[in-house]
Amino acid sequence: MSKSQPTYVGFDQENYRWKADIDYRKNPHLYSIGRGQQGVLTCEPYKSELHPLWRFKTPDEAEESCFQLLNKFYEYIDQNDFVGADMTKKYLHMGFTRSRRYWNHSSGKKWIKNNDEWEVLPFDRSEHRFMESSLIFQEHWKIAREDKRYLEMKKQFQTIKEKRDE
Repeated sequence: MSKSQPTYVGFDQENYRWKADIDYRKNPHLYSIGRGQQGVLTCEPYKSELHPLWRFKTPDEAEESCFQLLNKFYEYIDQNDFVGADMTKKYLHMGFTRSRRYWNHSSGKKWIKNNDEWEVLPFDRSEHRFMESSLIFQEHWKIAREDKRYLEMKKQFQTIKEKRDE
């Protein structure tokens, strides 16, 4: 088997840090920040609140989606809900990466399996609207990830989590 393969191959759901049966608003202490977009399609009730706002097929949809998501981001910040703000930042990041994938691979499929080997499909970059959408999401993701109030909440969350884990 190739060392390179999609992350979903052999995915260990049982040991995944994020669980769909946990209400992370009621149990923020069970939330892990993680890397990139980890947990974004799992953590409730945020997934149910944010996923309907997430659209990237056209630049107009991406612009509207970013506007709505950034508004939710600031709502969560104002409510001192770090988990909600972090999840919203992850949706903005996912909008950037997913629309970039559709620009690189118009089918949306990045991988193909030939015999027992996984290979990345070549770029076709035929759908330029997805490139525009990715740049829109990238700009808004940067706004969220560099927000001073968000960064302070993240630091506090990490400090509390470290003390609890000692």
